[in-house]
Amino acid sequence: MAGRKRKSFYVTTPIYYVNDVPHIGHAYTTIAADVIARYKRLTGHEVFFLTGTDEHGQKVEKAAAERGESPKQLADRVMTRFQKLWERLNISNDKFIRTTDSDHYEAVTAFFKKVQEKGDIYLGQYEDWYCISDEAYWTELQLVNGKCPSCGRPVEKIKEESYFFRMSNYQKQLLRLLRKQLNFIKPQSRRNEVTRFVEGGLRDLSISRVSFRWGIPVPNDDRHVIYVWFDALTNYLTAIGFGKDQKTFNRFWPANVHIIGKDILRFHAVYWPCFLFSAGLKLPKQIFSHGWWTVDGEKMSKSKGNVVAPDVMIDRYGVDPFRYFLLREVPFGEDGDFSEHALVQRINSELANDLGNLFSRALAMLERYHHCVIPKPSVKNLAKPDRQLSLVAKQLYPKVQKEMDGLQFHSALKEIWRLVDLANRYIEQSAPWDLAKSPSSQARLKTVLYNSAETLRILSLYLFPFMPMTAQEMAKQLGQRTDWGKINLKTETKWGRLKPGTKIEKGSQLFPRIETNQIVDLQARGSTQRAEAPMMIKKEKTVQTETVATEQISIQEFQKIHLRAGKVESAENIPGSEKLLKLIVDLGTEKRQVVAGIAKRYSPADLLGKKVIVVTNLKPAKLMGIESQGMILAAGDQEDLSLATFLEDVPPGSKVK
Repeated sequence: MAGRKRKSFYVTTPIYYVNDVPHIGHAYTTIAADVIARYKRLTGHEVFFLTGTDEHGQKVEKAAAERGESPKQLADRVMTRFQKLWERLNISNDKFIRTTDSDHYEAVTAFFKKVQEKGDIYLGQYEDWYCISDEAYWTELQLVNGKCPSCGRPVEKIKEESYFFRMSNYQKQLLRLLRKQLNFIKPQSRRNEVTRFVEGGLRDLSISRVSFRWGIPVPNDDRHVIYVWFDALTNYLTAIGFGKDQKTFNRFWPANVHIIGKDILRFHAVYWPCFLFSAGLKLPKQIFSHGWWTVDGEKMSKSKGNVVAPDVMIDRYGVDPFRYFLLREVPFGEDGDFSEHALVQRINSELANDLGNLFSRALAMLERYHHCVIPKPSVKNLAKPDRQLSLVAKQLYPKVQKEMDGLQFHSALKEIWRLVDLANRYIEQSAPWDLAKSPSSQARLKTVLYNSAETLRILSLYLFPFMPMTAQEMAKQLGQRTDWGKINLKTETKWGRLKPGTKIEKGSQLFPRIETNQIVDLQARGSTQRAEAPMMIKKEKTVQTETVATEQISIQEFQKIHLRAGKVESAENIPGSEKLLKLIVDLGTEKRQVVAGIAKRYSPADLLGKKVIVVTNLKPAKLMGIESQGMILAAGDQEDLSLATFLEDVPPGSKVK
């Protein structure tokens, strides 16, 4: 409806502690928030995406003193580490907030007074165990072996005058919320955890300190500074104009989702709702607490040298592959184990082989068979593969929408990849290289070329939130002048919007395959170092990969190997085997039965019509009781095989030299 006001969508990351060095956990949270922000913009929402830095507290004051500078000088110097990383990761935040901003001082002061006027703040004496690292207080019973139950570091007994927040007043109200609004905290395991904590009883919370000075003063009592978590959580209000710009505040509050790590769940899911209850403000619609990344099953730590540095991963593999891997590898909300080996596998199999080869192949055929111009497809006598391809593309929007609304990024990517896989099969089944040979098949050829390009145009739109640079490059090469700020995903992904006559601009590969020359373990080298190795895997400390050619052979010896191009006519699973397929391969003058160990990577349907390279002069061998009359060539291991094939069409039986 013309002039209709767009729905608002407010998404936040935590504000990251300024003293930290940005690591994979920070990147993971922020990339996830960026993806949902980009997606919501594509679906017509007015988005406000907030991130920033938490710059107050005892740790910063102490670190600054050790360096002979003021806390503000330290904060100004080190907060840029986050800003620069977000720029490299193409994070599209609308605001980067700092708790040292003047408007934040004003908002925290106003919020404190609002709670104080409710009668929920009183002056008293505090005595308990304090963890400087987590800025958190713990009771004797909560300690684990006398240490902080969250980070395992030593705690110290603190007794001091403090202002308290009457959190105990809100236990029943919070429990009712948790039991009624099942989506308030996601995933369910985190909601259960918070519910058990609240059922155990809520104590009044100390919300001021006199033991250090670096913070926002308590109104009318500057002997105290406001507790860092009361200060930090208020940033979600500050950024959208609390106390200053009521119109913007009303537009975006309550937040649609706070995306956080599970280590700060209690502060967001217990303290924050109670503060908001007291202030008479609405609660955020959802708090989504994702899991942690480990490395080889172990928690990352500087002492172990296994901290994964995002900058290093970007340098090695690029921004978009890193973004894709983090959201594809693990269901959002669960813990994940980071493996550089798994990252490379994803890049080579899904990005280079599946998407990259599909894109290169389709554009190469447009260049070869239709002079780099999008043809006009036939609308008559459509074949079953045409109808299936367009149907899957049309059905993709509601499926992706459902998964994205639930922040199930890995499932959304799975749905997108179903279309990628189908498009690859479509080209194999349609065999445009054969259609090009026959003058009577030109109309059919144009339809296949158009459908392939249209699928890629649609894929570029769905991939934009996850891999913005890749999507933009795809659109550019397809000749699309896309204004990404004005895209309506539902409208633009309708089948048939690619205009015939559009000139494509064939460019470089989207995702070159990564070749492994050296393997270095994360623990051996430390991912914070800019090691030159292109890949790491676990277990070995420093291992050279097997030399590809340990013994040289003469050209005469090589010529003893007979290699021929073959076309797969049929393929089927072999009962009792998880990895073997039985293929019938057309070699031009004959057909051969070949048993190949590729079932973990390819299904029989994937192989029909595929051109492969066959070693034809091997002695026959029996595998699982079935005779194999040759060998097809492939690269990689069982889980990441890639068949050797051809960029251009070649007749079956052609000699491979």
